Amino acid sequence: MALKCGIVGLPNVGKSTLFNALTSAKALAANYPFATKDPNLGIITVPDIRLDELSRIVNPQNVQPTTVEILDIAGLIKGASKGEGLGNQFLANIREVDTIIHVIRCFDDDNVIHVDGSVNPQRDKEIIDTELQLKDLETLDKRLEKQQKAAKSGDKQARSLVDLLEKVKDHISTGQNARTFSIDSEEDQAFFDQIQLLTAKPVLYVCNVNEDDALDGNAYSDKVKEIASSENAGAVIISAEIESQISQLDTKEERAEFLEAIGLSEPGVNKVINAAYQLLGLITYFTAGVKEVRAWTITRGTKAPQAAGVIHTDFEKGFIRAEVIAYDDYIHYGSEQAIKEAGKMSVEGKEYVVKDGDIMHFRFNV
Repeated sequence: MALKCGIVGLPNVGKSTLFNALTSAKALAANYPFATKDPNLGIITVPDIRLDELSRIVNPQNVQPTTVEILDIAGLIKGASKGEGLGNQFLANIREVDTIIHVIRCFDDDNVIHVDGSVNPQRDKEIIDTELQLKDLETLDKRLEKQQKAAKSGDKQARSLVDLLEKVKDHISTGQNARTFSIDSEEDQAFFDQIQLLTAKPVLYVCNVNEDDALDGNAYSDKVKEIASSENAGAVIISAEIESQISQLDTKEERAEFLEAIGLSEPGVNKVINAAYQLLGLITYFTAGVKEVRAWTITRGTKAPQAAGVIHTDFEKGFIRAEVIAYDDYIHYGSEQAIKEAGKMSVEGKEYVVKDGDIMHFRFNV
């Protein structure tokens, strides 16, 4: 499953600079509003040192990391829900993504124009929220109209859904996002998910700071982290400008030296992707053989047959068993033969819940 993230934010907060750094692409990064009109799509390989270590041991013909799709979406302004600026396009693009990477400007620079004239992370965040909430209220009104008609005809399920929709609408009308709405039953949750409200999507706030604040952040980023904590969202601190410089370096060694020189332990891209995985409850398992060592992304709690289905649907349909090696055991013993001799390979059935880092071989018959 390829994770798709949408980078959003007000104009001139560093979205396109971050996109370029993450993907090493060349989206237009300019000091004026709406430099991004059409969404730019980039592919990022997910950094995972475990894949490197497995490849070192197996020495395969091919190494295939898992990937993340990044969509750089046009900047949004007040009135977007009514079509102002590039609002309609922005809102349509945002429906496509699994999670929102909301870039918030957390730096002062008189040379970089702010669309509202000053730096205020909370205000900027609320502008985006308000426009998404207004669009969600439109969606809910349409759904309510349909369910109310069904309820009048005596449909009990429709009556129940009307009650749910009205509660969600009241929640959003108070300025809260749908992702903070509490749902009591699995049936209601399934219906709620079908509505695909924009403010129900998981959000990772990216605090774009200047180079001096890249390690510990500043008062602006502290405020964003406080906001994120209150709504169970994620938050990371990066300097898009530093990431841009890193992306222009040719080798791992050069990047490592650069990071060490400025006191950072890892690139911001790693922090963004890891935070997005954690936010969505995603984990990675591996397949390892002489032809290929490969990483696969699944949701935490996935059982073995469904994990096999990520490779191919036939693997799930004809699942017999999974042969599983823990990552630490693979590294410790250094070969599958040694692992088998030590009794560290387990054979698991359909109820096995895959763990992060498992190395798996699937047996199936179709």
